[in-house]
Amino acid sequence: MPHPPLPSTQSAGLAIEATAARHGREVSTGHDIGRDRTFAGLVGADGAGADELAAIPHEALVEISGPPEVTVRLFVHDEALVTVDGVAFDVPRDSVPAFLNSVWTGLVHLRQRVFPPSCTMIVTVPGEPSYREAVTLIGLTPWLAGRIR
Repeated sequence: MPHPPLPSTQSAGLAIEATAARHGREVSTGHDIGRDRTFAGLVGADGAGADELAAIPHEALVEISGPPEVTVRLFVHDEALVTVDGVAFDVPRDSVPAFLNSVWTGLVHLRQRVFPPSCTMIVTVPGEPSYREAVTLIGLTPWLAGRIR
């Protein structure tokens, strides 16, 4: 199932806020817009052209109340880092709302193995491959521990 495209950080932030609102979550969003020393050479000094304004980087940090505690870091080039109770996932920007919907509707579980000892968090997003990340047993929160199979 293809997700609607989210061509900008602004559109992704609004989609994340709408998804969180549907699940009754409080959202705090911080935007980082502008030039820094590493970016200064890519845009002319006058900054008057419309093409130059499109080139200004826009990143955002979205913090969503829990449980589970969720943060989403939106980067410039269709990248996002979603952290769910301390476990970080690299998720394409267009898939972030569907990923969050899966987390909040219970399509998350932890697979624990005895030998070799390991624990993996698995988020199932309908129509996409599952997202998997290793979890340390020391860092298990009560929310994560409740999802062990």
